[in-house]
Amino acid sequence: MAILTAIGLMSGTSMDGVDVALIESDGERIERLGPVGYRAYTAGERNLLRAALAQAADLQNRTARPGRLAEAEKAITQSHAEAVEAFLEENKIEREKIAVVGFHGQTVLHRPQAHLTVQIGDGALLAKKVGRPVAYDFRAADVAAGGEGAPIVPVFHRALAREQKGPLVVVNIGGVANITYLDGDRDPIAFDTGPGNAPIDDLMRVRKGISHDTDGAIAAGGKSDETILAKVLADPFFSRKPPKSLDRATFAKLPLETLSDEDAAATATDIVAASIAKALDHLPKKPKMMIVVGGGWRNPTLLKMLHARVPVPVKAAGAIGWDADAIEAQAFAFLAIRTLKKLPLTFPTTTGVSKPLTGGVIALP
Repeated sequence: MAILTAIGLMSGTSMDGVDVALIESDGERIERLGPVGYRAYTAGERNLLRAALAQAADLQNRTARPGRLAEAEKAITQSHAEAVEAFLEENKIEREKIAVVGFHGQTVLHRPQAHLTVQIGDGALLAKKVGRPVAYDFRAADVAAGGEGAPIVPVFHRALAREQKGPLVVVNIGGVANITYLDGDRDPIAFDTGPGNAPIDDLMRVRKGISHDTDGAIAAGGKSDETILAKVLADPFFSRKPPKSLDRATFAKLPLETLSDEDAAATATDIVAASIAKALDHLPKKPKMMIVVGGGWRNPTLLKMLHARVPVPVKAAGAIGWDADAIEAQAFAFLAIRTLKKLPLTFPTTTGVSKPLTGGVIALP
């Protein structure tokens, strides 16, 4: 199969900015992982996204863009176009060499039980702005077919981990945490495990006026409340068999009001670790290793709690040569290539869809 060059763009549920990555792949194997980049959101852009997120809670139509949602979609598209242009210029990449740009957009609502998932971002406009084909709206076909629509990157995890001896688990800790179980060439098993960085970040913003708990320093000064931890883990979501997925808002309001800032941060962080540990109960075999990617790998307090709770070795992605910060952007470059080639993005074992299913929409410049 022909090797294509693609750029992937990812703005996650942490809403901190746009990750950019280039890969070369045939859609099955990775030929090369290229340069990566980042375009941070301004404070104004983050505030606009939070307003859009709040307004999206009432959406019934996935194409509707009332109020701030329309403004946010325009801003998202522009920021991603700027990210691509800066990336091409910085790395001296000829635009014509890019076969496709993978554009995830910004998830503002994810309710697969209602057959509804909304990622704002105008793929057709982005294609015109960057002058290359754009693959976007990756989740919609899966949700329309009865799948969870998430996690959607496990097929990339499988390609990335081909040289690793399994079974192993890739844990992506973004705003929501998810897990991918890999064992040879078998279809990956994947599902959301519970909250990730989102409730910790929201807690820091409300109580401290900061975007996140840098290095888990505030959580490190506190103590996890086991009673609250048990109460949260008693939620039926954690015992429900996969496939399963979450909206960012599902565990946004943890019952931490009575705790000090430090204890609240420690408890919120421990909930992430404990819910990931609980997720291992749903796997067919005990993995030999857990690899942590996403923003959570930067939190040593979270990694320490994870080490204490799971019965397998835990490694940050960088320890095995992966770029933990860029993995999701790389994944959407990979998914864009698979979209071009009409290869499956989701599987019964990752989203619960009835058969392997391709997805995504291609917009031409």
